[in-house]
Amino acid sequence: METALTKLVGVRHPIVQTGMGWVAGPRLVSASANAGALGILASATMTVEGLRGAVREVKSRTDAPFGVNLRADAGDAHERVRIIIDEGVKVASFALAPSRELIAELKDAGVVVIPSVGARRHAEKVAAWGADAVIVQGGEGGGHTGEVATTVLLPQVVDAVEIPVVAAGGFFDGRGLVAALAYGAAGIAMGTRFLLTSDSTVPDAVKAEYLAATVKDVTVTRAVDGLPHRMLRTDLVNSLEGAGRTRSLARAVRRAAGFRKLSGLTWPGMIRDGLALKHGKNLSWSQVLLAANTPMLLRASMVEGRTDLGVMASGQVAGVIDDLPSCAELVERVMADAERVLQELAVAKH
Repeated sequence: METALTKLVGVRHPIVQTGMGWVAGPRLVSASANAGALGILASATMTVEGLRGAVREVKSRTDAPFGVNLRADAGDAHERVRIIIDEGVKVASFALAPSRELIAELKDAGVVVIPSVGARRHAEKVAAWGADAVIVQGGEGGGHTGEVATTVLLPQVVDAVEIPVVAAGGFFDGRGLVAALAYGAAGIAMGTRFLLTSDSTVPDAVKAEYLAATVKDVTVTRAVDGLPHRMLRTDLVNSLEGAGRTRSLARAVRRAAGFRKLSGLTWPGMIRDGLALKHGKNLSWSQVLLAANTPMLLRASMVEGRTDLGVMASGQVAGVIDDLPSCAELVERVMADAERVLQELAVAKH
């Protein structure tokens, strides 16, 4: 199935595996790429040298195009961009709008730039700055998310920009792909659905909790880092929501120290990143400190399997997923479903 997305990045199918921290590592990304989708490596939880090693590992596992997701506001964003360019990575994606300068640097080197956005105005801004495409995440999506549903946000963005638009938030099968195409999207991006595959390195016990979840078990909370964050509701989330500010801040500082050690960041570097996070978001200083919770709380679940100590970012689709196919099986199934739906629609038309 050829679309503006497949032509832009050179993949066989209009499907993107999103860059999820602690989840989208070399194994999942290479499996997604080998399946014909665009796999995206999550770099925000890696050191700079760890990113270089991860990129090289993906390249050793696949010859297919793949991307790297960056935090545009990170203090070392330019170093990471340099690695993407030096290593010949095809796509750079961003969780926040990258600067005009970063976009220009990447495009001058032949890298395709695909920021993720959650509002029409953000899509218009990055398109004007030269982004090649955008991933638009509606409120159904996991992790940090907005309030506008994909079915409302997607047509807004498609009508507002001339570049390819990839739909995210609520997608898990071929019917969703056809629906996104009908809205004018060039493909779909999926996070939770790829997390719940046999190629994902997330511990089996954690995957089992996702599979057991109903749609009502997926909630949005500000208790983790002060921003709307979609995740599975657990006893830990309940306790975070009930904790007082002093206790929350004490926990946040401890986790920040842990993340600093793991990520190789210095305290001044973390403070700079906190200031960047605060800018334009009207966050209090306590919320900036609480933002240090997120990487460590996610790591506890996604890497260590400690759901009692960590949080599980999740799209609402966790409530309708009940199996763990390989990436190859998943992509093949999505494309077969999409072809079947298109044929049924064509028959109905006549």
